[in-house]
Amino acid sequence: MNSGIPPGAFRQVRIKDHLVLRSRLIQAIRNFFADQNFLEVETPLRIPAPAPEIHIDTQGSDGWFLQSSPELCMKRLLAAGYSRIYQICRCFRQKERGDRHLPEFTMLEWYAAGWNYRDMMAHCEEIIGDAARKLGVLALNYQGRRIDLESPWDRISVSEAFDRFGSISMQEALARDRFDEVMGLEIEPCLGLKKPVFLYDYPARCGALARLKPENSDLAERFELYISGIEICNAFSELIDPIEQRRRFEKERALRAQMGKIDYPLSEKFLQALKFMPPAAGNALGLDRLAMLFADVPDIDSVTAFTPEEL
Repeated sequence: MNSGIPPGAFRQVRIKDHLVLRSRLIQAIRNFFADQNFLEVETPLRIPAPAPEIHIDTQGSDGWFLQSSPELCMKRLLAAGYSRIYQICRCFRQKERGDRHLPEFTMLEWYAAGWNYRDMMAHCEEIIGDAARKLGVLALNYQGRRIDLESPWDRISVSEAFDRFGSISMQEALARDRFDEVMGLEIEPCLGLKKPVFLYDYPARCGALARLKPENSDLAERFELYISGIEICNAFSELIDPIEQRRRFEKERALRAQMGKIDYPLSEKFLQALKFMPPAAGNALGLDRLAMLFADVPDIDSVTAFTPEEL
């Protein structure tokens, strides 16, 4: 008997409840930003020059690039006088595919003039907590683990996390070029298992677009949010010195060249605009991963209408 369901659509049928939840989550977030007088903006997906970061490879598009983040254009809007802005958009990165990664994914990114990374921590907690309440969720029950969402959420410095969960200190990991290894294999799986946790104050070399701490230039004013061992967002107090930003971009380009990676051109228009950008904080949050947590599913495919393999 013909059920009326087209061939190949069965996975989409099975995950319909997850997609409905995802839609409700995104709508709750939009309502929150509207209530706080944030302007929703749209910037181009296709750009001539992405930020040259070592570990992010963008997708080429007829001589330009599909954005890996809307960051550069959104900061140009800050420089033009837009003080509170957010965007929900598609982003693209090469060689990212797994249970928590897609080469094309959905990003929530927002900026506020006059804020620093600690202001952004509090706001991030408020956004997710508000969305949870609107969805009737008091605690996340993720893969058999209960995660308390009651404020305040935990906060731990990167150095302290290495001391608590790592086999070596942060300084030793940096000296032995094992920072990413220890972070990924030993520390991240231990973060946010009972309550969300903000991991903050990263080594300066791990914040290419972040402001350094005035009292300790070895550290960047950057944080990431972890829930059930999953990284949800990346945020920082923004670097607004165009000379320093150019120096860091050139350093990243040199490192990419050493690794045999594509050399991205510098975004001169962004660097020019940076002269006029006010002190601000920004945050990039992976909506697919957040939806995973709310839907209590182990992989990103379960909250994605179409995976690359289905196209």
